[in-house]
Amino acid sequence: MLLFRKHFFTQTFRIDNSVSLVKKMKMKSIFYILVVNIITVLTCSTANESADDAFENDLGIKDLKIVSLGDSYTIGQSVCNTCRFPEQLKKSLIRSFDSGTHLELEVIAKSGWTTADLISAIDKENLSTTFDLATLLIGVNNQFQGIPFHIYEKEFKELIEKATFLANQDKSNLIVISIPDYAYTPFGSGDSKISKDIDKYNTFAKDYCKLNNITYVHITDITRDGLKNPDLVASDGLHPSELAYSKFVSRMLPVAIEKLK
Repeated sequence: MLLFRKHFFTQTFRIDNSVSLVKKMKMKSIFYILVVNIITVLTCSTANESADDAFENDLGIKDLKIVSLGDSYTIGQSVCNTCRFPEQLKKSLIRSFDSGTHLELEVIAKSGWTTADLISAIDKENLSTTFDLATLLIGVNNQFQGIPFHIYEKEFKELIEKATFLANQDKSNLIVISIPDYAYTPFGSGDSKISKDIDKYNTFAKDYCKLNNITYVHITDITRDGLKNPDLVASDGLHPSELAYSKFVSRMLPVAIEKLK
């Protein structure tokens, strides 16, 4: 009788162990299947996202960022916000690319800013360093305020470095624009000394850009028609008008498109 009970309990224990083992194996199988299914779903999702991205790229969908650095000529003193040249350039670029292109514009400029003011503003701003394109138009207030020319020479080079850094650290993403000549406005009254000074600033900038393979767009001659064609001058009698800015953009647009392709 004792042997029978011992044998019975021994067999029962073995059966229980076997059942427990089977349950554990089933649980492990279920867990394994769940893990495999999760990995499969995630892999498919990633593949689908990659396919979607590739599809979007095939359609020409782009997210582009532009930063425009300068003074009153960049902020568009005395013209509407959409009339200033950075906004006109943005609109022209969007029209030039596929319909899916999204273009973000940031303007760092203020009337009266000198090269030193712009440097200070850039340093204070928490700006992205991944802009696809940067424009720089600066120097007229150095001339107007009679700041020694050597200050402009030094600070212009510094601004080139800062603008390049903002533009993905690539100087090929930078466009430098010549300074308009305000002598050919009612305010300037054809003062030849102003024109001579502006030529000095622009010659330095042009030569520096040429030496360093930086794109330079000359627009000064457009503004020198301001006394003959009053439509080129804003209502304040000093700054460029919407029409003048549109002519700036006509010269800038081809090189901007090439840089953003």
